[in-house]
Amino acid sequence: MAKTVKRLKDLQVKRLSKPGAYPDGEGLYLQVRNSGAKDWFYRYEVAGKGRKRGLGSYPTISLEQAREDALVCRQLRKSGVDPIEHSKNLELEKTLDNAKATTFKECADTYINTHKHGWRDERHEYQWRKSLENYAYPVIGDLPVQSIDIDLVMKVIEPIWFDKTETASRVRQRIENILDWATVRKLRLGDNPALWRGRLDKLLPKRSKVQKQIHFAAMDYRDVPEYFQLLRTKDTIASKALVFTILTATRTSESRGAVTDEIDLKGKIWVIPDSRMKADREHRVPLSGEAMKIVEEVKPFKRQTDEFLFPGLARDKPTSASSLLKIVKQHDETLTVHGFRSAFRDWCAEQTNFPREVAEAALAHSLKDKTEAAYQRGDLFEKRRKLMDQWAQYCLKNKGQAKVVPIRKKAK
Repeated sequence: MAKTVKRLKDLQVKRLSKPGAYPDGEGLYLQVRNSGAKDWFYRYEVAGKGRKRGLGSYPTISLEQAREDALVCRQLRKSGVDPIEHSKNLELEKTLDNAKATTFKECADTYINTHKHGWRDERHEYQWRKSLENYAYPVIGDLPVQSIDIDLVMKVIEPIWFDKTETASRVRQRIENILDWATVRKLRLGDNPALWRGRLDKLLPKRSKVQKQIHFAAMDYRDVPEYFQLLRTKDTIASKALVFTILTATRTSESRGAVTDEIDLKGKIWVIPDSRMKADREHRVPLSGEAMKIVEEVKPFKRQTDEFLFPGLARDKPTSASSLLKIVKQHDETLTVHGFRSAFRDWCAEQTNFPREVAEAALAHSLKDKTEAAYQRGDLFEKRRKLMDQWAQYCLKNKGQAKVVPIRKKAK
């Protein structure tokens, strides 16, 4: 039997200083680096390609210990196992063992606390937490995140898929995001059981087949002038915020979040930064004379420290979305604030000759046609200014004729 090759000696290992790789035999090497640091590695081949399995640094790992570790690697190779992959699997198993106590709820809390800083609307955090508390936590909240499988996800989603389809869809997406996060953080292994394509779509009917899309209820554009004049008789911060929202055809979150520094008084321009836009793109809004009046009218409502154009009751907070919605509901319980954007768009199509792309640009909509979008680099600002001036004139056409309109109840 051939004698085991052991070329290196303890004293030799201690004294080696010239950079290079020194073999001890049977795949074990000592690597001396330019910095003087020394590391052990085991060299072997897989499918004809050389690989190196690090065994630790000297003197933390002695020559004797390195030889024992190299022996383990050789035994793995004889069994057809790659030492590097074996080490990775051991580390992963150890991580998962340590993570067994990490529950889905703990992962969800960490995910929300991390990502809420990137959400534009503060309501998103509340919606995430509330939906998970109502539907996910009772089923999987206290379970280890590694144990969540497709059966458990179905136990959360299936009971509400047919009656609360929109809510169920959002809960599914949130569970998917949390499980993806847990996988990246090495708290779970395997495919994501909350995926729709290739997973849940095989078990549940499409959302569109179960529940038809419900659009935001909108006021008929022909009724807007009368309602607009009624609004102008009110002298509250919420009513003025609603007037400003209608005149600019913006989303509620955009108008409520407007700050004084975004308004160019001289140029009559409101510049909404990309961080507050749905399309993540800066949006310039031309302000009509009536919109500029609102900017002046809200000044008495503002405290000295307020930065928001429409300040709320709490310091450093804008007026709430519910305050605007409440005003609309007082007139017609079926309407939403967002519906005024639809009314504006209908008016553009029915009552003006402005091209479609001008109206879409006014609403900050992205063009679906990529070719068209590639050629249209500008924001059609001057044309939009004329459009918004005409819209303001339309809203004011019944000026001085405001009357109390009875509340329309929602049909039972």
